Amino acid sequence: MIRAATTYVRWVDAVNRVVGRLVMLLIFVMMAVLLYSSISRSAFNLPLIWVVEISQFMLVAYFLLGGGYSMQLGAHVRMDLFYARWAPKKRAFTDTITACCLIFYLVVLLMGGLSSTQYALEYGQKNYSSWAPPLAPIKIIMCIGIALMLLQAVAFLVRDIARLRGIELPGRQDEPEAGGTAS
Repeated sequence: MIRAATTYVRWVDAVNRVVGRLVMLLIFVMMAVLLYSSISRSAFNLPLIWVVEISQFMLVAYFLLGGGYSMQLGAHVRMDLFYARWAPKKRAFTDTITACCLIFYLVVLLMGGLSSTQYALEYGQKNYSSWAPPLAPIKIIMCIGIALMLLQAVAFLVRDIARLRGIELPGRQDEPEAGGTAS
């Protein structure tokens, strides 16, 4: 059981780390698209109708696909009024409760995303704009990002349950240092 939990946690952490680091490069693609648009509009008086939407789609991909990696790094917001002062087991217990709430939320979000993606694929849904791009690709990316976050939340839950039982699984990087304060 412990070997399976350790394998799962390591696998999910590795996948989210790779996806997160690759998705970080999207910021440069977004910058290039916006720079191209700016140059084409100011130098050649040629406005592009697709730039705003493609930038929005890339930002959604950047945000959602990087969510699991952000969780892994502890880059999410946490109200740290008491948390840093608690013992590791009390933090693990609290994290277990919040992970269950997060998992419930992500499952509902994923179900809605899958339903929306299915609709977009079946009916060829397009955005209501002059460019009218198909929405299925970004909805598929949305579902992948939510699924990666869900896998990471389950990995956190497994890690915290193990910690409650006195077993340390591979590191969770958002733990505050003893006696210090978390950011």
